[in-house]
Amino acid sequence: MRKWLTQRVGKARLLRWFLTLYPPYLGAGVRVQALSADFRHAKVRMGLGWYNRNYVGTQFGGSLYSMVDPFYMLLLIENLGRDYIVWDKAASIDFISPGKGPVYAEFSIDDALLDQIRRQTEGGEKYLPHLKVEIHDGSGTLVARVDKTLYVRRKPPARQA
Repeated sequence: MRKWLTQRVGKARLLRWFLTLYPPYLGAGVRVQALSADFRHAKVRMGLGWYNRNYVGTQFGGSLYSMVDPFYMLLLIENLGRDYIVWDKAASIDFISPGKGPVYAEFSIDDALLDQIRRQTEGGEKYLPHLKVEIHDGSGTLVARVDKTLYVRRKPPARQA
């Protein structure tokens, strides 16, 4: 158990470090502030700089979306394991108010979601969960809402030769 936990903590730290140095995130000013050892929670921050500012001086919409793009997929992959295929399928973003400074997003998955996915895919069927994430500024003002649709399917059993 202890070895397993150590490996998980190490893997989460490594992924957090990798994502922070990932060139698109580095260039957009995205920082992964937290990634839990059990891959159930993540928190992301994006500052406002010349490199991600739009024509009117607020957060560029493409950067707002990119800061939230991979996280639900990554959390589900880590929690469902190698027996599942997980892909991003679709997304939409609703811009609510201008991001005039740093913005934040938090992602969480729970046992209920994982159980639902396992039930829906147990016979090999695809399942398209719809997940939402909100982007807020430092004062808590809602900047954008992102709706993500993921594609999840249980892999077929390996054939015996």
